[in-house]
Amino acid sequence: MKLLPPLLLLAAFAGSARADRLLESYTARLSSQDHFSSSGARLSSAAAIIRQDRANFHKFGRQDPEDEGDQYFAAARNREVLEVMLERGSSTRGALNSIVNGTPLVQVSIFRDERSGRDYVTVTVK
Repeated sequence: MKLLPPLLLLAAFAGSARADRLLESYTARLSSQDHFSSSGARLSSAAAIIRQDRANFHKFGRQDPEDEGDQYFAAARNREVLEVMLERGSSTRGALNSIVNGTPLVQVSIFRDERSGRDYVTVTVK
């Protein structure tokens, strides 16, 4: 698990009207193995690819050299709702397209909206 430097955390919250708390952040390489489901089907959404990356990491022990661990997605139930969490978050269309069409190194940050208690994810390409 990689902790964000204080200035980066401050920048993440600057200008935001949301009351959010960073739960965790990690870096991962979304390699070709992450673009296919456990049954071999090609994945077509960024959320499904990120979810498969975490399943590969936690469940199947197939990590890429640049993958960092996380505790949040070690729980299968949290991986199951990753698509919804990504929809609640904010990621650029370019970042999401890069995930679907390439093998980028990404920074995944997991936040909790303190008002609603709901968790969400933001993804940036490094």
